[in-house]
Amino acid sequence: MKNNIFLISNLLLVSLLLSCNNKKLTEVVDVPLPTAQEKVAMGLPEDVKANEGSFQLEKLSYSYDALAPNISAATLEMHYSKHYLTYTNNLNRALAGTPLENLTIEEVLSKLDLNDANLRNNAGGFYNHTLYWQCMAPKAGGQPNALLAEAITKKFGSFEDFNSLFRNESVKLFGSGWVWLVVDRSGELQITSTQNQDNPLMTNALIPGKPILALDIWEHAYYTDYQYKRKNYIDAFFNVINWKKVGENYDAAVKK
Repeated sequence: MKNNIFLISNLLLVSLLLSCNNKKLTEVVDVPLPTAQEKVAMGLPEDVKANEGSFQLEKLSYSYDALAPNISAATLEMHYSKHYLTYTNNLNRALAGTPLENLTIEEVLSKLDLNDANLRNNAGGFYNHTLYWQCMAPKAGGQPNALLAEAITKKFGSFEDFNSLFRNESVKLFGSGWVWLVVDRSGELQITSTQNQDNPLMTNALIPGKPILALDIWEHAYYTDYQYKRKNYIDAFFNVINWKKVGENYDAAVKK
């Protein structure tokens, strides 16, 4: 028995050395994604219901598989029916019986105590994801038009320059967080980012403003589809940006 173990150990060692010599070892290993035959059954977005409370889920205007292949049905279903639902239910519990209970989510975000981590994370999680769903659509992407297109060109020089700046902000963000296009207090467009579930409506924002476009940089938003390749996810996001809705958000923000 001992001789067999010794022989197996030697064989493993030789195999490892040969792999090293042939430079076949890599630091990062790609894990195979599920095949079509391995797809699991999932429900419908309209079947997901939050518990009774101050806020309810933003209804998706598209099915779970409508953004594929840029964002898979499995990722969207998990993100919407698990993460978003949890933030919503936790937010409602945190607000129940408090002076903030009957306020809008924007008012909650501007008034909450940043030391209250539970309320801060869940209010941010609810608002951020609500905007994120709205900023995507099937058969979307391309470029904005009308007033938003003019504002982007005026601020950033061109849509291509905006595109590059937004992507760079998204790639360099450390850890988990969000990247935003906002209308600041002077009415100008700004690109900014926040950690965790914070957003530009909170009092700690480096660039305060009204968000009109949101990109989720938490790993649960992309890891199933793209693993550690965040840049690929960012590229895919630009294929599904709902510029019509983002333009409407801009028009509403500058009118206030």
